[in-house]
Amino acid sequence: MGIRGELFSTQVQLPNRTYFFNVKENRMGDLYLNVVESKGRENGNFERQSVIVFAEDLAEFLAGFDESLKVMEQYGRKQNKSAALRKEKEKGKEHTEMPEGASPKKPRQIRAVRREY
Repeated sequence: MGIRGELFSTQVQLPNRTYFFNVKENRMGDLYLNVVESKGRENGNFERQSVIVFAEDLAEFLAGFDESLKVMEQYGRKQNKSAALRKEKEKGKEHTEMPEGASPKKPRQIRAVRREY
């Protein structure tokens, strides 16, 4: 077992924050997922937020998470479409409909780093 009961850890580094996904085991042998968001502050310190989900709750947690992602995708498509139409209108061009699911922005690259203990 690794540091503080860590069995597995991976991180996703973004320009303004880092997410850590840690699988841990407590003293009673219960497995849980610890998701931590860490972002730098202006004073050089870090602000950390954490969510803990125990293994027995993971299926329900993931169902809610998946449902939320679907809503975000639908809302994001509507926003992207509206933003593209506004942009074209500002330029004085005739607007054309964007294909469903198209995005005017280039997706952000995510770099994952995995650590196993």
